Amino acid sequence: MNRVGKGLLIAALVGVVAMAFRVSWNALRDVATATGADSTAATLYPFVVDGLMALALVATLTLTGDARRFALRVLAAYTLASLVLNYVHGLVPELHDEVVDWGRLADWDPANWALVLLATSLPVGSIYFGSDLVAKVLHHRPIEHTPTTPNQDETAETYVNRSTADLGESTPAPITPAPTPAALPAGPVSLVKSTDRPPVGAVAAESTRPRRATGRVPAVARSTRPARTADELLTETREVAADWSDRELTAEGIRRAVHTSPAKARVLRDTLRAERAAGSGEAAA
Repeated sequence: MNRVGKGLLIAALVGVVAMAFRVSWNALRDVATATGADSTAATLYPFVVDGLMALALVATLTLTGDARRFALRVLAAYTLASLVLNYVHGLVPELHDEVVDWGRLADWDPANWALVLLATSLPVGSIYFGSDLVAKVLHHRPIEHTPTTPNQDETAETYVNRSTADLGESTPAPITPAPTPAALPAGPVSLVKSTDRPPVGAVAAESTRPRRATGRVPAVARSTRPARTADELLTETREVAADWSDRELTAEGIRRAVHTSPAKARVLRDTLRAERAAGSGEAAA
């Protein structure tokens, strides 16, 4: 709807409300006169009742949450009270001619007492409820909606669509490679006799492939066996593999027999094979 249509709609609403207030104003003025109000008070009485209805309506459109529900209750209560007083004005013809006795709105005493209490309590209620509504409106802070860009919407949707497993995955700690064990010497020079040709594989090549990190071994899980020197390890291997055949002389077999690392086991294997090859060469000579 364009601005002209909205303006016409608001103007029509204001006209209807003004005419309805004029009709209600006549009934409420007569009721106020019947309850003992003077001419000035009776003229202002309709503004007290119907005016608070308009104030409660504006507060309902402005407030939110519990404050809005409170404004709706005030609007409903004063609308019902105005309806009752207008209904009484229509049932009692004497109110139109101002010949009814003061404080007499019904023939039945209990109904008359209730109506007089209702008519006289509305101005006091307007002071209380009107002040409360105005305070709520003045202290009301509307929620500001921050406009979102398409990229922000897409990012939020992507984050929601992620699975719980992806959200709970932690970043793995950096892996620190274990230090490469020092290579064992090929063996004492005095143990290997020189020949015309050097023994094949006397010194094994050191593997350049990095070992997989297995983590730091706790102190309680470490072996209490003292570290052996290269000579001690070679002597122990000679004793263990003295009756082994060349086929049984493997790095895996040496590793299991003397409980050493695979790299040292390969060095020991090559050393023993070199010694056996040297011994075989001397025997053949």
